[in-house]
Amino acid sequence: MEGDIFSGIGNGSQLGVDGKVLQTFQKSFVQVQNILDQNRLLINEINQNQESKLPVNLTRNVGLIRELNNNVKRVVDLYGDLSNSFSKSMDASSEAESGGTTRSDGKKRGRSG
Repeated sequence: MEGDIFSGIGNGSQLGVDGKVLQTFQKSFVQVQNILDQNRLLINEINQNQESKLPVNLTRNVGLIRELNNNVKRVVDLYGDLSNSFSKSMDASSEAESGGTTRSDGKKRGRSG
C-alpha cells in the first residue's frame, strides 16, 4: 500500500517480524484512526450542542458523551491488544533467532546436542 504506516519497513525483516504481524498492526492502527476520527466528529457535535444551550441538544449530548466514552475504551483495548501482540511477536522472533525453546514454566532452554 502506498503511504501506509509500514511502507518504510519493507517486508518486516529489519524488525524481525513477519508480514502477518505487520498486517495485524496496520489493521489495528486503521481501526484506532477510524475511531479517533469519529471521536473528533462527536466532540464537535457535543461542543455545538453545548453552545446552543437548547434542552433537546443538551439531552442529546448525554448519548453522544456515552458513545465517546465507549470509543475511548475501544481505543485503549486496541492499544492493549497491539502491545500484547507486539510483545509476543518480539518474543517469538528472539526465540527463533536464539534457537532455544521455552519450557512450560516459561524459562528458556537451549538446544541439546
